[in-house]
Amino acid sequence: MSKKPFVTKEQVEEIVKTYPTPFHLYDEKGIRENAKALKEAFAWNPGYKEYFAVKATPNPFLLQILKEYGCGCDCSSYTELLMSDAVGIDGHDIMFSSNDTPEEDFKLADKLGAIINLDDITHIDFLEKTIGHIPETISCRYNPGGIFKISNDIMDNPGDSKYGMTTEQITEAFKTLKAKGAKEFGIHAFLASNTVTNDYYPMLAKVLFEQAVRLQKETGVHIKFINLSGGIGIPYTPDQEPNDIRVIGEGVRKVYEEVLVPAGMGDVAIYTELGRFMMGPYGCLVTKAIHEKNTYKNYIGVDACAVNLMRPAMYGAYHHITVLGKEDAPCDHKYDVTGSLCENNDKFAIDRMLPEVDMGDYLVIHDTGAHGFSMGYNYNGKLKSAELLLKEDGSVQMIRRAETPKDYFATFDCFEVGKKLCK
Repeated sequence: MSKKPFVTKEQVEEIVKTYPTPFHLYDEKGIRENAKALKEAFAWNPGYKEYFAVKATPNPFLLQILKEYGCGCDCSSYTELLMSDAVGIDGHDIMFSSNDTPEEDFKLADKLGAIINLDDITHIDFLEKTIGHIPETISCRYNPGGIFKISNDIMDNPGDSKYGMTTEQITEAFKTLKAKGAKEFGIHAFLASNTVTNDYYPMLAKVLFEQAVRLQKETGVHIKFINLSGGIGIPYTPDQEPNDIRVIGEGVRKVYEEVLVPAGMGDVAIYTELGRFMMGPYGCLVTKAIHEKNTYKNYIGVDACAVNLMRPAMYGAYHHITVLGKEDAPCDHKYDVTGSLCENNDKFAIDRMLPEVDMGDYLVIHDTGAHGFSMGYNYNGKLKSAELLLKEDGSVQMIRRAETPKDYFATFDCFEVGKKLCK
C-alpha cells in the first residue's frame, strides 16, 4: 500500500528553482478542508471552539488560516502566547495550558486575557501571588489515573502522566477557586495520544461529562466548558484507516445528550485542542537523495536530517516515504534512509522497501505537518529548513525562511568572537 503526496515531481522541480531542498511544505487546500469539516462536525454545540495546539506547528501564516474558521490557540509557553497575539488571537480565544509554569508565562497569559488552565492544585496560590488575583473564568486539568482502555486495547497510561489533578484534588481546587472569586469553570483532560479510532473522543467525553456533573453537584460551581484537548490521531502508515471527524463529533453529541442534558447542563460548551489532526497530514518534508552507500546494508543519504524531522530518531516513528516520479514503480529495493548527523539513529527509515533510488531523486516524507519542523534543533550546527505553503491556486509562498549561519551564531553577538561570526 502507498500514500499519495499532495505535491508532484513536476511541482517540486519548479519549487527547487527558488527554494532548495530540504524544506517543509504545507497544503493550504487540505488544511482548509479539514478545518471546515471539524467545524461542521461539532456545529451541534453552539459554544464549540477549536483551540489549535500551537506547539504542533508554530507558524503565524498557518494560524491565520485557521483563524478564518474560528479557531483559537492552545498555548503552553511565553513565545506561543506572543505568536498568538501577533496574529490577532487574544482574550478567551487563547487557552493557556501549561505545566511547571514560570511566573512570566502566567503574567503574559493574564495580560492577554487568556483562559488559564491550571495543571496542579498548588498552582492556585502560585497564580494568585503572581498576577494578584484569580480570574473569573478558569479551568483545571484532570487526570483520572489508571490505564485508559478502549475495548481491550490499552490506549495510554494516565497514571504515569505528569499532567493534571486527581479526582480529590480537582474537587478541592474548584471549591478553593470559587471561594477566591472564580465564577466560570472549565475541565480539561488528555488521556491518550495519536489515537486512530473514532471511539476515543466519545469515551473521553463520557469520563469528563460524568466528572463535570459530579463536580457541579458537589461544589456548586458553574461549569462553562469541557475541553477534550487533543489525542485524535492520523494514519501514519498507509494501511491505517483515518479517523472520521463527523463520526467522532456525532459520538460526542450522543454522550452529551445522555450525560449532560439530563443533569441540566445542556449549556456547556465543548472545546478541543487538536494539533496533529489539524496539520499532520497536510505537511511533508521534501528532501533530495545525495549519496548512496553499500556496506553491510544499503543506505540512501538525503540532504535532510533529524534536525528537520526528529520523530523517527526520537520515537522510532514511522513516516511513509514516496520517491517522486516513481510512485508506480515496484518497491523492490531495501534501504535505510539516513541524514548526515553524527548519530546512528539519524534515520528516516530502516529496512524500508522503496523503488530504486537514483542520486538527485526527490523524496517526500509524509505527515510532517505537526511536530515536524517544530521539534527541530541545531545539533551538529545544522540549520533549520524553510517552510513553504502550497497555495490553493498552485503557487508557493515562503512562510519561514531557512536559517543561515548568522542565525545560528546570533546568540554570540554580545561577544567579540560572535561579532566576527555574525558578519
